[in-house]
Amino acid sequence: MAKGFASTTDLAEKKISFDEVGPGLYAFTAEGDPNTGVIIGDESAMVIDAQATPVAARRVVELIRGVTDKPISHVVLSHYHAVRVLGASGFGAPNIVASTKCRAMINERGAEDWASEQQRFPRLFKNPETIPGLTWPNLTFDGAMTIYLGKRRVDLMHLGRAHTAGDIVAWVADSQVMFSGDDAEYKSACYCGDAHYGDWPATLDRMAAFDPVALVPGRGAALVSRAKVQEGLALTRQFLVDHFRPSVAIAARGGSLKEAFQATRDVCDAKYRDYAIYEHCLPFNVARAYDEALGIDTPRIWTAERDLAMWSALQG
Repeated sequence: MAKGFASTTDLAEKKISFDEVGPGLYAFTAEGDPNTGVIIGDESAMVIDAQATPVAARRVVELIRGVTDKPISHVVLSHYHAVRVLGASGFGAPNIVASTKCRAMINERGAEDWASEQQRFPRLFKNPETIPGLTWPNLTFDGAMTIYLGKRRVDLMHLGRAHTAGDIVAWVADSQVMFSGDDAEYKSACYCGDAHYGDWPATLDRMAAFDPVALVPGRGAALVSRAKVQEGLALTRQFLVDHFRPSVAIAARGGSLKEAFQATRDVCDAKYRDYAIYEHCLPFNVARAYDEALGIDTPRIWTAERDLAMWSALQG
């Protein structure tokens, strides 16, 4: 293959930041690697997204222990992807929370996604032997759920299909801070292999309607001002448009997936080639865009074998 598969050649450790984005609200970020959010309440703390392994999760715990000794009572999974969920046991929380749809997707495709993502992201899966198995939420909801960490209220909401069909965001109204999971990114490529391109912009509109003063995206730096939040949401929207429109046009005239890939490159390379994981995401993003343009509503399951075949066909 002409290009190193996915992120297999991205082996350099990333600089970790742990920034306060509001009172008792923190963003664990690492130069385009998956982010984790932290919400500290009166009685306990909540984690938003769990990292890929328990070993990786413990790095987050060490930083949490630098700002609070309160127990971690909840780990919230914004969606089902392995790099977001398989480290959950490392936090020792009694409650694992997700949407009902997210739990269903873990059941439907979690094992395949684990094998796929471990093959794509070897650096993120250091010490994979520490993963006890698939992460199963023990608290699920449809639509919305409110959790109180003492007096502090956290609203978990499914605002629409986007990065996956089961995404949720976390909203801390007392500080007007949102944790978006991969529904929004900042100068990092959106992974759209399991996305719903047609629905995602409306989900971004619903997020913007909260008018957050800060937002912790799924990847990229935390956004700490209304202007930065709106910039991040606008960049996410434009990324989606630029990746979907070429496939819609090619599919409409009966063109091939390979043609859609080249048409997407023609639009996107100059704009996004410096975004984290752009080349990694591109074949999977175009494959999903092309399927959706053909009317395939439910994303096809990615397997380790399908990953390699798609990469060879498009990036080879």
